[in-house]
Amino acid sequence: MTISVKETTSMKLDVETKAKAKEIFKELGITMGEAVNMFLSQVTLHKGLPFEVKIPNDETKKAIEEARKGINMESVSLEEMIQERENMKNA
Repeated sequence: MTISVKETTSMKLDVETKAKAKEIFKELGITMGEAVNMFLSQVTLHKGLPFEVKIPNDETKKAIEEARKGINMESVSLEEMIQERENMKNA
């Protein structure tokens, strides 16, 4: 049986993001420390971040800026998206 050695670590976190994450962890029945240990285990397993991180290309940057300004935005219902997806599958 291996005994796990624990170490206290100090991190500067965004207050609002931390609070929201803690609520989610509470619903999952885990602590912030357990969640961080899970993340670090995944980093070790993947030998890097366990998700893709990219710098957006120029087209994506433009779309993000337009969305922030409300340009080229339209309201779409969930039903419309589902119907469009079905139409694409049947095409």
